[in-house]
Amino acid sequence: MKRLFILLAVMLTLADIVGCMPHTTGETQVGVRTRKVGLFGPKGVEKQVYAPGATYFFVPFINDWNVFDTKLQNLEMTYSQVRGDRRTRDDLVFKTTDGNDISLDVIIAYRIDASKAPHILQYVARDDKSLRDTIVRTVARSKPRDIFGELKTEAFYVAEARESQANKAKEALQAILGPMGVVVEKVLTNDYRFNSEYTKAIEDKKVADQQVEKNKSAQHAALEEYKRKLEEAKGEVNKLVADADGQYLRDKIEADVYQEQQQLLAKAIRSEGIAEAKGIQEMNNALAGSGGEAIVKLRIAEAIQGKRIILLPVSEGGMNLKTTDINRLIETLGVKSLSGGK
Repeated sequence: MKRLFILLAVMLTLADIVGCMPHTTGETQVGVRTRKVGLFGPKGVEKQVYAPGATYFFVPFINDWNVFDTKLQNLEMTYSQVRGDRRTRDDLVFKTTDGNDISLDVIIAYRIDASKAPHILQYVARDDKSLRDTIVRTVARSKPRDIFGELKTEAFYVAEARESQANKAKEALQAILGPMGVVVEKVLTNDYRFNSEYTKAIEDKKVADQQVEKNKSAQHAALEEYKRKLEEAKGEVNKLVADADGQYLRDKIEADVYQEQQQLLAKAIRSEGIAEAKGIQEMNNALAGSGGEAIVKLRIAEAIQGKRIILLPVSEGGMNLKTTDINRLIETLGVKSLSGGK
């Protein structure tokens, strides 16, 4: 106990001599204090997080000071040797699910959870560099390789497929790094490369596919042209049918009109014939009656009126004046005249 008090006295004396040292945090940094000696509080990493953009004073020797940057950081693993996280080839190399070799450029966007800075210092890493190189980089090179390897080769040509796997990789990384105090904001993919033989095969396939599409387009154009001509032919046929139907209707109307006219004419002729027959019948009836003889005599008289009548003798077998009944002759001639006989 005596030694402890002596040590405390020495340290307090030293603090008075040296004074408290300033410790600062940048605009995006948080600070974490570690008590090396438990004189005025528990020994070890404080749970308090020291806010950005400030200066704090602590007694030296018995306190350690660490800062962590909370700004968004990009860990870029790329094929290029002039950019990215390292100046060597650093892309992810793996096999697709159908067995082809592929290399992929990946960017991991992450930041530190400021509230977990003491936890990071105590259990994960002493500073930003060791956190990046030892923890984030190690996990980021293993897990995404497995997830992107789930794709088939041709799926890498589809942006939606790559983006879907990138989201899966982000969730997987967050599940691992989140409890360590690292927040994974985004996983992005950039360029990808196949081996030369496969690349040539892909290019040949693209050329073949383009030719197929060209042939399909030509076939489609020919089909559309055929449809257009077919519609034109249908239109022409429909026009001819419509013209024929129109002509038929016109001819039918004319035929119906002519038939109706002939029927009316036939009815008129029939009616006239019936009327004329009735007149003749009436005349015959009149002649057959009591006044008929008088009418016949009147017509004979009218027929021979003003005409010269000569009676010539004939030989035997002809007319004999001695025996001829002139009155009977006149009656006979009158009847023949009325009936149209000779």
